[in-house]
Amino acid sequence: MTTTAEKRTAFRKLHESGFFVLPNAWDAGSAARLTKLGFKAIASTSSGAAWGAGRDDGELGLEATLANLRTLVAATPLPVNADFENGFADDPKDVAVNVARALDTGVAALSIEDWSGSFMYEQGLAVERIAAARAAIDAVDPSAMLVGRNENYQVPDMPVSESIARAVAYAEAGADCLFVPLVLDPGAVAELVAAVAPKPVNVVVHDYDDSIQRLAAIGVRRCSVGGSLAKRAWAAFDAAADTLRRCEASASRSA
Repeated sequence: MTTTAEKRTAFRKLHESGFFVLPNAWDAGSAARLTKLGFKAIASTSSGAAWGAGRDDGELGLEATLANLRTLVAATPLPVNADFENGFADDPKDVAVNVARALDTGVAALSIEDWSGSFMYEQGLAVERIAAARAAIDAVDPSAMLVGRNENYQVPDMPVSESIARAVAYAEAGADCLFVPLVLDPGAVAELVAAVAPKPVNVVVHDYDDSIQRLAAIGVRRCSVGGSLAKRAWAAFDAAADTLRRCEASASRSA
């Protein structure tokens, strides 16, 4: 049986060189299936977990998220990177408490974002929150990774330069990996990679094609998929269920 310490060490090593895909699971079944397909690690997805619980993204809350993380960790021997939203708190001290609770689930890493759910944290406070998360991790197990995440897509007029500046600040505050979800232009991605080097960059992808190879060539260390796997799975479910409903309707008319 792989221990939590071994998972954290293995996950950190994945970020030292090369490239890997980090698919996002939302329940025990998806985690187990991704494991069987041969991926090296998985991430959670707040949107996928919420949909699986019959809710919308952002509606799960801290306790349900921790329960979901425990489910994922128990379902796979792979390292799990937690989508931990904003740490489920605004104040840095409360973020630290919640981060420690997340580590208790056995995850190898977790992300902290700078979007409260309704507004973007001022950069100074956002940096304090990353520093608090880093301190909480170091108090439990320094080998666990912290991902600093700028939710640039929540503020349509936020310039790429500000997102990159925030990523640099989060790296300096202790983030091990940087993630700006919708910085996708190759030139901007290359600029982000260079700005935070040697720390690794995560890019989210929703198209599963050779664009992933191009991102790897730019120097991106890992690509996650957010809720897109869950979205595709539910789309297939909806289509099949709709076919079944139409069959029922036809049968009822002929009965």
